[in-house]
Order: sequence, then C-alpha cells, then structure tokens
Amino acid sequence: MMEAAHETFTPTGRHLRLDTFVRLRWLALTGQSAAVVGAQFGLGLNLPFGWCFLVIAASCWLNLALRIRFPASYRLSDDSAALLLAFDIVQLAGLLFLTGGLQNPFSLLFLAPVLISATALPPERTLALGLLAVGLATLLALVHRPLPWFADGRIELPFLYVSGVWTAILLGTAFTGVYAWRVAEETRQLARALAATELVLAREQHLSQLDGLAAAAAHELGTPLGTIMLVAKELDRQLGPTASPAIAEDLSLLRDQVDRCRGILSKLTSMGEETEEGESFLQTVTFGHLIEELVAPQRALGIAVEVSRQGEGPEPVCRRNPGVMFGLANILDNAVDFAETRVSVEARWTAERVTLTICDDGPGFPSEVLLRAGEPYVTTRSRDRSRNPDEAGGGLGLGLFIAKTLIERSGAQLLLSNITEAGQHGALVRVTWARHIFEREAIVPHRVAHNSLRPLTERDAAPI
Repeated sequence: MMEAAHETFTPTGRHLRLDTFVRLRWLALTGQSAAVVGAQFGLGLNLPFGWCFLVIAASCWLNLALRIRFPASYRLSDDSAALLLAFDIVQLAGLLFLTGGLQNPFSLLFLAPVLISATALPPERTLALGLLAVGLATLLALVHRPLPWFADGRIELPFLYVSGVWTAILLGTAFTGVYAWRVAEETRQLARALAATELVLAREQHLSQLDGLAAAAAHELGTPLGTIMLVAKELDRQLGPTASPAIAEDLSLLRDQVDRCRGILSKLTSMGEETEEGESFLQTVTFGHLIEELVAPQRALGIAVEVSRQGEGPEPVCRRNPGVMFGLANILDNAVDFAETRVSVEARWTAERVTLTICDDGPGFPSEVLLRAGEPYVTTRSRDRSRNPDEAGGGLGLGLFIAKTLIERSGAQLLLSNITEAGQHGALVRVTWARHIFEREAIVPHRVAHNSLRPLTERDAAPI
C-alpha cells in the first residue's frame, strides 16, 4: 500500500507549466533589454547594439512561438524543460560574447538556469545544464569581443581576474545547484508523504464508516424480513396438516433461512445502535480491548507476541480512532517483521498517563536512522533484514512517517530507541498519552436490562 501511495503522488509532481518558463523568460528579456539600452544610451558605452538586440529578439520569437503553439496550462516534460533552459544558457553566452565575456559583471547570470533546473528537474538534467554553463563560461574566458567602454579609452581586465570569475561561476553552479535540489527534493518528499498520509487516513475512515452503512441497511431490511417470517409462520399453520412433504420441507427451509438472516442483521444492527449521547457502542473501547485488536492478527505469524497490562485505578477507555489504530498496527507489524523470536507489548496506565510500549528482539534501529526517524522516505531498518523483503512498500520509509503522523495527531508522543539492557537487544517504540487526552470523547456503553425487553407476540414484526 505504501508503494502504491508513493507511485500515486510522484509521476508529474515536479513538471512545471510552460507558462512559468515563458514568464521567467520575458522577465529576463526585459532585464537584458534594459541593460543594453542603459549601457548604450545612458552610459554612452560603445556596444554592438544591433547584434545584441538580434540575440534578444531570438528569445522573443521563441517565447511568442511557444505562447501561440501551446496553452498556458501545458506542462513540460523533463527533456523539454531542459532544452528550454539550455537555450537560455546559450542565448546568455551569445550576449556575453558580444559584451566582454567573463569580464562582464552579468556573467554570474549563468547560475540562474541551473538554479531553476535544480528546483524542478532531475539531477542528471541539472548536471548536464551545469556542464553546459561551465563549458560556455570556459570558452568565453578565452574568446570574446572587448568589454564595451567609453570612447576615450579601453579597459582590459587581467586574466587572473577573469580566472577568478570563472572559478566563481564553477563553484556557484555546483553549490547552488546541489543546495537548491536538496531543498526542493525534501519539500517534494514531504508533500508526497503528507498526501499519502491523507490517503491512508481517508481509507481507514471509509472502512470505519462501513459499520454505520451496514447498520442502516440492517434497519431498512428488518421490517420486510419480519413480514416474510410472519407469512411463513401463517403458511405453516394453515398448510401444516395438509401440506405435502416437499412443501413442508420448503417452509421449514424458509423459516431457517429467515432466522439466519435475522441473526446476521441483528449483529449488523448492534454495530450501529446509538447511546443517549448519540455515539455507537463500538466507538468506545477499553485500553485492553484495543491492544487485543492490534495483537490478534499477529498471533498466527510464528512470532510470540507477549501482552502485559498493569495500571493504577480503572482501565482507561478511549474512543475508537481509525488513524491511531492504523498507526499502532503499522508499528506492531514492523516489530513482528524484524523480531527473531518474540515481541513484547506492554500497556501501563496511571491517573495521569497512558503508555503503550512495543519491543522486539530483532536487530534494532541503526543509529543514523534514529536521528531522522519519522521523516518521510527514511527507512526504519534495512530491507535485507526484514522477514518479508518482498512486502509492498518495503524500503520506502513512508510507513513510520504515516504512523507517527497519525498517532501524534491524537495528542500522543512517540519515542523510538534501542534496548540497552545487558544481554538484550532490539527496538523499542513507546507511545504516551496524557490520560485526559486519551479518554476524551470516550463514551461508556450503557447496559440494557434484560427485564426491559418485552416478548414479541406472534403477529408482531420482529425489530432488527
């Protein structure tokens, strides 16, 4: 399921709209035009004005063609975006060639396309664009037109200075590219992980809502089923003495199946019966029942699951929370997967705290994982140590993130560590709630007295 969620939110998450590239290029062209006009007419520098505007016009024509050919909402593929950024680098190199090469202070603009690529494109495309920018910068350091200067003189900067500018472009391209890619990738991973968390929580809530749907269906079916049973009894009473063996057998089978349906619908109805407070009985569970519900599916997997409960005062009662159930089940699944022989589940409570501790005797958490445990796409333990290496989602690192998010949303604190006692090893996960938070919105079911139920007469429709 984690793998499916991962694939759901990754295919087009980084693709940028063409409109974004077009707007950025118009902004760059405006700046280039202002710089050329200001240097030519404002400062009186002798620029190859016509050639400069010819290079700028090439970008204008490309922008207009893209705007006409594609809608504003069109999203570029990685290759198309890389080609557009490569064109921007070449166009900037052409302008710099006409205006002094790396002696031109605007040569640092080589970093801009690489920075955009690092935030939106895969690393290999960014590396290619960075190599293109550094290669053109190297060429411009050796071959370029003189730096435009005032008519009464000519300036020629030392080659050592030009080499320093080249080094600055090289280091700046590498550093800003790696830094921007890392920040953008962490943001994308967090967004995908949060989206996957919401998807899992929505699925769990949908499953919990099926109880209410089943109860509603049972109530709707109760009256016609009671009518069928009443008609079957009437037929049996009227035709009983004179009915053939085949008809008598059919009537008996009909009554048996109606009784069976009544039993099934009674169970479904009990799932949706409401208390005076308007809450379902099954919405409230004791701490012990919650633990048994978590542990029961794990008992047949060959790993001994030891459960212990101990506390001060009455056992805590909580409202059923699908997100918390999913998160705790995920942690217990992980413990069973990596345990060698046993898993220990300890429930403790006091008047102030409710604590659930899950331990296993497996390899434990690596130290580097403990520093970042709970972040998206950080695997809890190495995949090759898992008992189920082919399990879907193994190695993605989303399971613990989702579990931690859902559990902490309920007001709990989650602590991950390794067992440090002498002669023991394994992982330890401790979940702690303040008792008043754990028991908020909990409803204690009211018991129905047996003498409050009146027997049904034969012609009454049976309430279900």
